[in-house]
Formats: sequence, structure tokens, C-alpha cells
Amino acid sequence: MAAEPRRTSSQMPALLGGYRPLAGVPDEMMDADGRVKPVWRRFVDHFASFDAEEIAQRFARGDEYLRDAGVFFRQYGHAESLERDWPLSHVPVLIHENEWRELAAGLVQRADLLESVVTDLYGPQRLILDGHLPAALVAASPEWLRPLVGVRPDYFLHFVAFEIGRGPDGRWWVLGDRTQAPSGAGFALENRVATARTFSDFYADEKVHRLAGFFRAFRDALDGLADGKTGHAAILTPGPLNETYYEHAYIARYLGMMLLEGEDLVVENGRVMVRTIAGSRPVSVLWRRLDSSWVDPLELDDASTLGTAGLVEAVRRGNLAIVNGLGSGILETRALLAFLPRICEVLRGEQLAIPNIATWWCGDPGARDHVLANARNMTIGPALSTRPSLEAGDDDAGAGWFRSRNDASLEWRLVTNGALLVGQEAIRLSTTPTYAGRQLKPRPATLRVFLARTRDGWQVMPGGYARIGHSDDPSALAMQRGGSVADVWVVSDRPVETDTLLPARNATYVRPDLGVLPSRAADNLYWLGRYVERAEGTMRLLRAWHMRLAEAARADTPLLTDLRFYLDCLGIDPEQRIPEAVQTTLRSAIASAGRVRDRFSIDGWAALNDLAKTARRMSTTVGEGADEAHAMGVLLRKISGFSGLVHENMYRFNGWRFLTIGRSLERAVSIASLLAHFADEEAPAGALDLAVEVGDSSMSHRRRYAITTTRETVVDLLALDTMNPRSIIYHFAELGEQIGLLPMSDRNGARSPLARAVLQLHSGLAVKTPEELSTEYFIDCGKELAHLSDLLSDAYLR
Repeated sequence: MAAEPRRTSSQMPALLGGYRPLAGVPDEMMDADGRVKPVWRRFVDHFASFDAEEIAQRFARGDEYLRDAGVFFRQYGHAESLERDWPLSHVPVLIHENEWRELAAGLVQRADLLESVVTDLYGPQRLILDGHLPAALVAASPEWLRPLVGVRPDYFLHFVAFEIGRGPDGRWWVLGDRTQAPSGAGFALENRVATARTFSDFYADEKVHRLAGFFRAFRDALDGLADGKTGHAAILTPGPLNETYYEHAYIARYLGMMLLEGEDLVVENGRVMVRTIAGSRPVSVLWRRLDSSWVDPLELDDASTLGTAGLVEAVRRGNLAIVNGLGSGILETRALLAFLPRICEVLRGEQLAIPNIATWWCGDPGARDHVLANARNMTIGPALSTRPSLEAGDDDAGAGWFRSRNDASLEWRLVTNGALLVGQEAIRLSTTPTYAGRQLKPRPATLRVFLARTRDGWQVMPGGYARIGHSDDPSALAMQRGGSVADVWVVSDRPVETDTLLPARNATYVRPDLGVLPSRAADNLYWLGRYVERAEGTMRLLRAWHMRLAEAARADTPLLTDLRFYLDCLGIDPEQRIPEAVQTTLRSAIASAGRVRDRFSIDGWAALNDLAKTARRMSTTVGEGADEAHAMGVLLRKISGFSGLVHENMYRFNGWRFLTIGRSLERAVSIASLLAHFADEEAPAGALDLAVEVGDSSMSHRRRYAITTTRETVVDLLALDTMNPRSIIYHFAELGEQIGLLPMSDRNGARSPLARAVLQLHSGLAVKTPEELSTEYFIDCGKELAHLSDLLSDAYLR
């Protein structure tokens, strides 16, 4: 097959699938005369030079980065939520810096206006008293938080986003204000990396403004909020089940901040403290990523399990700065858009530089009549909604968003429920190019633009992300409805500064401390170590079962009968292809790792998920006997690779210690149980060889002892050999070393109860001989290790 001819921007109508320049090509790309805009010309020429195969390869490169980085979004269904691949539209949206500068100025004006509005609503309420806002509208909003009235932080708004759209005529509108807990900034970074890799040869030389400087300025601003206060800055997340949790973890890792959940915090005497392995530590700044009403079950929503009792009081006393201020979600109310143009004139003496989508609150008789008379050109919906009508999906139909032209009961609804409804102008969005079916096709798009309050005032991210519809329907922009996202490039005519998060070159270097480790994070790292080790032990037992079953061709031999009894006691069914016990343990490991995504390497996360996916796939494809044994061998190699990756590459700080403690404790438990059963005097023939094999010490036994396995040699190797990393005593020593390095393990020269317990175990075993280690000893050893786990939890994990 001949290669496709190279094309240039003058040949774009062909690449655009035969659309006539003014009838179907992307509005964002073409000017009024049907020519490619200057800002797009170089990119279009570059893109037009690719054939379909090269385009596919480039897009695959970007997708591979996103998969390897673990970027996902959570899609909610009727019965469950699923993690889906990040839906990147690889063709970026290009905007010239001159146009962006005008947009930025208009959005800064709007951010200042919203700050003035929210400050008034929770303060003197002059806008209500003077009749510029209806009191009933504000009071009816679930985002209006009465306990925050009179609380006056320095600023309510620190990080905001605006959903903006452009009409085919080139005019921009604000479609929605995001002031509650704006999401997407982290995803914008990942979109940038993936798109830059897709067009790496072009992006490196293109004059595209970078994003790192925006985040550095905001990080510095967060540090500035803590001036005069004692404590750390942290991000408050609802947890892994939130649809944007990946972003929370990514931003925390990117900015070097703690990622906390409500259960990590406690309020003591009006001060917010984070529970850490070294005791409570103060927190003075929280960048919240959950709705205000969930933050404090004591004074706000008492059904919330995501917040911390007393946070409102800490804010009231001035001991805690929250980004954004509690109650700022009131600014997202859709009906507020009807009043902002006039409020801007009242408060600022000027018109909105960027108008918002025309909105009429139907609680006003004149506005209601206008909506009724022009209903065919409007979208009508709930006044108190905090979502733009263009984001409304199937789940929003019950909330009241509807196209009015076919609704016979419209007049009745407006008369009886007008105060709860707004009418909004039905707009047609401009289109941007997206690649589908080997063509660039026009699709409606909106932009989400982010602003951060810094020491020098509002700073606008030079980019953001675009949301692209999957069809011509402008209401199908949300990812939950099949939409995609694209990077936004702000392009300059001059070279741009390559910015980073690093401090200036002339700054004095000071090695940062390791920070604090929240108890919840330590708990999850500890159990991650245990679950991974438990999964490995289960795999070794199953491989031993299937290898012997394949050799004997029957399952009723004494050894297999005994091994089957042992597996049954552990809740493992060897007759399942890939037993549920293995998959359950791997799911538990992933759940624990997921709770510490900000502290877990991308490679480690990818390796763990690959292991779990391989196990699931094998559960439907693997046969019996030798095939099953081979499958266990594959899984063992993968889990060993994961363990090596994590334990060799992870920084040796306290998080690594808890992971190592969990691993060592679980291995010691496993070996003690193995010896109690298979080194017993009543164990069948072959049991000692099985114990050495499952203990992964067959080669060591052959090289160490010139005789066949005896109880003494097996017990010596698996219990007492200090050089065998599979022996109990080896892991007692490891536990003692790591616990000894934890905070509070030694106070004034006296060991903690935990440190004493592990020392007693270690020294008690060290003076034993193989003959002295009975079955009862190994059973008691398992009980002592369980007690050790309880002591660890009491000391650090609660």
C-alpha cells in the first residue's frame, strides 16, 4: 500500500473530511475568510505531514504515558464506579498569548468581583439589604453555610476556575464559576506531558508557555498563608473513591505536600492537628478538595464521614486557613449569574469584561415573563444548581434541567416554582479539531481556566484544559457522557521562559526534612507489605500443590491430603484456577497502595496493577496441574519484581520502614506456621521438602547441608539461620532494627513496649537449638507475632 501524501495547511479542507471552510471546519482553527489562523498554521503544517500510521503511533505514545502514570477518571454507573482510561483528545487547543492576555484580565476582574460578593454575603450583606440579591435565593441554597456568617478570613478565594466558551463569532462567555473545590489543575499538567510526548519534536521548539511557574507561585502562596502560624500546609481529600482522587494525589506529590483525609485530623483546643507516627503535629493551612458542608460534621453536615469535628471553630479562631474558604460554594449557584452583571457595576463601577451566559432568575416576575416568551431559545433548570447546564447529563434530568420547547407544562412550572428556576440562553459553542476516523473533525469545546492568588495578586495558569464533546451535541461535554479533554497551548511569537518548581539558582540550598508521616499512611504501607508477602506465600503453596498433583496424578496421597488440609485452614481452594484467596489479597494490596498514592511510585503502582490484572486474566485461561503450577511461577516472578522495585528504589524514610515491618512480620508468621505444620513429627513423608520449597530455600539447603532434609536441618535453615532472608530469626532482627529507628522507640534510654517485645522474641529464639524448637514453640511464635502487630498498631497506627 502506497504511503499517504504529505499535506500542508493549504490542503487542510481535505484533511478535515471534505468540510467546506465555513460550514464544518473547526471555528477555533479558521478565520472568517476560511483560512487557517496564524496561531494554528505551524501546527497544522506539522500535523498534515503525518500519514495515518504515524498519527496512530504518536497518539499511542501519549496514551502509553497516561497508562504508565496511572491517570484515570472514575465513571459512576447505577450500581458501581469504575476506573476508566483518561480520555485524552491528542490535538491541543491553540490560543495566541495576546488573546489569552485579554481573557486573563477579564477573569481576574471576575475573581475579584466574586471575592467581594462572598465577603459581603458572610459579612455586612449590603448586596441583600440594597436589593441587588434576593435574600430568599441565598438562604435557600444548600451552599449557604450560616455558621460561617461573621467569620472573616483574609480572603475567601485562593484558587478558582472558570468554565468559558466561545461562540462561532469569536466572543467568549463565562459558563460557570468554580469556587468550591475546583478540580482539573493536576489533570492539565498530565495532559501537557502526554500531549508534549505526542508531538515531542514540535513542542520542544514551539513557543508554548509552560505551567510550572503557576504552580510554584501558588505553592509559595500556600506557604505564605502559614506565616505567623505554626504548622504544616496540606491537601484535604475525600479519599480514593472520589472521582478526582488521582489528581489530589498527583498535586500532593508534585508540590511536596501532605495528602490528608478527615480521619487524619483532630482538633485540640481550637488547633488542627494531624495524627502522625510521632504524635500529633499542627496543621495551619488546608487546601480542601471536598465540599464545604462535608468538612465539619459538628457544625455543618452531621452525616458527613469525610470531615473532622471542630474545623469550623479552628477557622473561627484564626488558627486554620482553608483554601477556598468554607461557604465559598455559594458563588457557584446558577441563579447568581443573573445578578453579577449589575453587581459588577455597583461594586466596581464597570461592566464585566467577559460576560457570563445570559441568565434570568424566574423568581422575578419580569424575568419570568421574558423566559416564557423566549422559551424556545432557552434552557431552563434549577436555580440552585451548581453545575453549568452544558454539564447536565442523565443524572441531572431529575434535578430539573430540561429543554423547554417541548414541555407543555412550562407556564405552570414557572408560575408555581419560578423562584427555583432559571432560564439561560441556549448557546452554540465554537468547535475545535479532534482526530477521529483518520480525519480532523470539528467538535464543540469549552475551556477550564485556573487562577491562583499569589503574593502578587491573581495569577492565571497559561493554559488549562479543554473539554471536547464526542458529537455535535454541545451538552455532551462531560467525561461521564463520553466527552474527552485536550491540552491548551498559549502560544507566543517570542521565546518563552522554561520554568520549573525549583528555587532560584542563587538561593542557598538547604536539604529539606523528610516531613511527617500520618498514621493512616503508615497503616496502609504496613498492610501493603503484609498483603504482598501473604500473596507470595499463597502462590508458593499453590505451586507446590499443583506440581505434586501433576506428578502423582491423584489428590489422595498422604502429602497432598495433608497439604489440602493446610490450605483449607488458610481459606485457600487449590481447585480454583487462580484461587479467589490470591485475587482477594492482591485487591487488598491495591486498596492499601491506593490510599497512599501520593507516597507510592508510579512504577510500583503500575507493577502492582499489572500483577493483579495477570492474575485475573489467568483465572479464566489456565488449566490444571502443570499449567497451574506454571501460572503460579509467572505470578511469583511478577510479585518478586514488584517487591524488588519497591524495596530497592523507595527512599529509606519512615514510610519504607512500615512497609518493611509489614513484610517481615508477615514472612515470619508464614514461616512459623509452615514449620508448625510441616516440620511436625506426625507430618507425612515429603513434608520437610515441601516446607523448604515453599520457604524458597531449596538451593540453600542443598548447598548448606550434604544430607537429605531432616527436621533439624529444615528448622535450622528456616528458623535459626541469620544469613537466610527466609528464616524467622532473620526477620526478627529486621523487625528489631526497623522498629528501633521509629520515633518514640527509645525514651530516655528505655525501650518502648514494642521494642522490648521484639527484642524478647529475637533473643529467645537466638539461644535455641533446632532440637529445642517444638511444634508448640512455632504455634506460640505466631501468637507472639500477632501481639507484636497489636503493639505496633497501638503505638503508631491509631
